[in-house]
Amino acid sequence: MKKPFQKSRIPEQNAFVIKELKAPYFDKNWHFHPEYQLFLVLKGRGTRFVGDDMRTFKAHDLVFSGPNLPHLWRNDQEYFEKDSQLMTHGIVVYFPENFIGRELLQKEEFEELQGLLGKASLGLEILGETNEKIRPLLINLLDQKGLEKIIGLLRILLLMARSTEVNPIVQAGYVNANKESEKDRMSKVYAFVMDHFQQAIKLEEVAGLINMSSSSFSRYFKSRMNKSFSDFLSEVRISHACKLLHKENLNISEVSYECGFNTLSNFNRQFKEKMNMTPLAYKKDFMQRFD
Repeated sequence: MKKPFQKSRIPEQNAFVIKELKAPYFDKNWHFHPEYQLFLVLKGRGTRFVGDDMRTFKAHDLVFSGPNLPHLWRNDQEYFEKDSQLMTHGIVVYFPENFIGRELLQKEEFEELQGLLGKASLGLEILGETNEKIRPLLINLLDQKGLEKIIGLLRILLLMARSTEVNPIVQAGYVNANKESEKDRMSKVYAFVMDHFQQAIKLEEVAGLINMSSSSFSRYFKSRMNKSFSDFLSEVRISHACKLLHKENLNISEVSYECGFNTLSNFNRQFKEKMNMTPLAYKKDFMQRFD
């Protein structure tokens, strides 16, 4: 049976932990933790959930997230197939808020770092040349020791602090309303949706997974995700539709069916509301850009 990498706590004797992840798929559990996290995808693709944001990810996806910001890098379903030969590869860094000491962090020289750490509460996506510069630094950091290792991490953080290619992921004002005890509950919801979004999903079915009534679940989900469950499900389906529309051998009707929409007209309407263009226009635009 395939087993994803499981995170471990930062040992007391270490300022931070860096791990190289190689597994059939990334950790499929929606979760959050008190450490800052810097995660680089070297190999793998799927859907990334950070706070109330959802978007696709692929190789070179680089995200810096603050303490207790919920996240999940969920690989595409093909990674979970019984005979799948697919593999993922990533590098993750965890460090606590006081990784260089609270008193030192308050000094004037660390003002840029303080600003970066504050912005990380919304999750930060690192793009462009900054992304390209950080990738080899993270790979090198795997083999560094002692003070050299601390300096290596600070160099990476400084690049992000001074970059204009670092964008917030979640909306300003987002607050994680989830409790530690609710991690398993929300993980069940995420896992069920990602496993079944291509089929008809009833609200009462999902609510039953976590022993709630439909009305209670609707209120609970919206308070945690800042969106209704139906909107969330629609986003998952449209995200998958975008991936399928990149394939030349599928027409719009086939994509609609594969993504779990009950009618073509409903698919067209929801896709246009989300993407500001029809599925056909999206497909044509993609083909022209990569022709």
